[in-house]
Amino acid sequence: MPNSKPAINVDHFKSSTTSELPAVSSNVKKCSSTSTLLNMDLGWGSAGNHRSDSLESTSTQHHKPHTGGDARWDAINIASSRDSTLSLSNFRHLKRLGNGDIGIVYLVELIGTSAFFAMKMMDKSALRSRNKLLRAQTEREILSLLDHPFLPTLYHFFENETFYCLVMEFCCGGNLHTLRQKQPNKYFTEEAARFYASEVLLALEYLHMLGIVYRDLKPENVLVRDEGHIMLSDFDLSLRCSVNPTLVPSSSVHMGNSGDSTAGGTGGILDDDSALRSCIQPTGFFPRLLPSKRNRKSKSDFGLANSANPLPELLAEPTNVRSMSFVGTHEYLAPEIIRGEGHGSAVDWWTFGIFLYELLHGITPFKGSGNRATLYNVVGQPLKFPDSPQVSSIAKDLIKGLLVKDPHKRIAYKRGATEIKQHPFFEGVNWALVRSAAPPHVPDPFDYSHYTTKDSDKKIAVADDNRKCNSAVDPSYVEFEYF
Repeated sequence: MPNSKPAINVDHFKSSTTSELPAVSSNVKKCSSTSTLLNMDLGWGSAGNHRSDSLESTSTQHHKPHTGGDARWDAINIASSRDSTLSLSNFRHLKRLGNGDIGIVYLVELIGTSAFFAMKMMDKSALRSRNKLLRAQTEREILSLLDHPFLPTLYHFFENETFYCLVMEFCCGGNLHTLRQKQPNKYFTEEAARFYASEVLLALEYLHMLGIVYRDLKPENVLVRDEGHIMLSDFDLSLRCSVNPTLVPSSSVHMGNSGDSTAGGTGGILDDDSALRSCIQPTGFFPRLLPSKRNRKSKSDFGLANSANPLPELLAEPTNVRSMSFVGTHEYLAPEIIRGEGHGSAVDWWTFGIFLYELLHGITPFKGSGNRATLYNVVGQPLKFPDSPQVSSIAKDLIKGLLVKDPHKRIAYKRGATEIKQHPFFEGVNWALVRSAAPPHVPDPFDYSHYTTKDSDKKIAVADDNRKCNSAVDPSYVEFEYF
């Protein structure tokens, strides 16, 4: 996907192909054995499935729960039953949608159907020469796990001698970076920002429950579906680790990370009353039990819990993971990454704070005159808010709590998304029904009939396109040997 902010991807252990593994060896699931890494050079099967010349094509034959009734699954399954192996010849390439560090994304049509997809094509030789095979493997594995309304669906995967191909959901509404720039003052209203932030928060919560640290949140990676809801994209910088979900008494929450937000923003909770009320919300799966004063009901009206016997909270934050990789986008990098201290899931909550700041202000808070100046500002400069546009005190309070430079004092460090949901900024959000909320913007219908180029022409264009894009590193991505 197109990126307006350069991304960084540098492993501190450049000398080893298993560079990510020493720092997190006790936490990583899969991708951790030498046999798996070696096998990736031959294909993307399991470590025990060594192939030298066979090609792989896989699709999920059963609907995932949240995509039941999806016509695209029907199209893929019918085509797969007709042709034993789907390949590039089964797809008509209609338009190049963008390119990232390890692949190019196209709008494609499954020939003989009216089903359209986004296909990410990754050149094998380019990945191998740039030591990016592990990243491509990780992205495919993560996509195959996902089943969430705000995350992409992987419909099919196949490879040939030249490419790995991921067939995914196409979002016709572009991304939030482009949509933000189309706003009258190039920033969203607080109501719109709350809508998009709530959906991103639920996506991050789900990823952390699966032991996935996303590490690349920015508006360019938040796509807009045809009905106006979002989809988080691009998982090639993500980190997989282990996580141990536990239930804890809700009476023990908030006090561990609380503090005076005006003196550094360590807690992000406005006052004791707000903290007490938010403790009553047991998890992200129920609406707030105590609405705002203008529409307040007694707790007994809900029949869920009371202050004397609140329901427990689910904690599924992968707090033990540690990575030494230098990855991300300059303006979104967390201080612990820049300082080379090792980082964990708290980096996603820092980037969530930068993301919310940008939605509300149209800029990021630490952007400098150049990349090095930006990194210096992230580590050494205090958080400041511009005089205009004006945002509410509760929005500032949440951002202050997220943009604490010490990750151990950052909101959600231990309790994850549960703590953020309980912040007054999200007062009134019905977390169980976010998917049914009316979006602030619905994209215009996408005109698929506009793309009528013949198959043969498009195949030549795709081949040429990939040769050009893989002849050099994408300039939108920046790599440092060390910082």
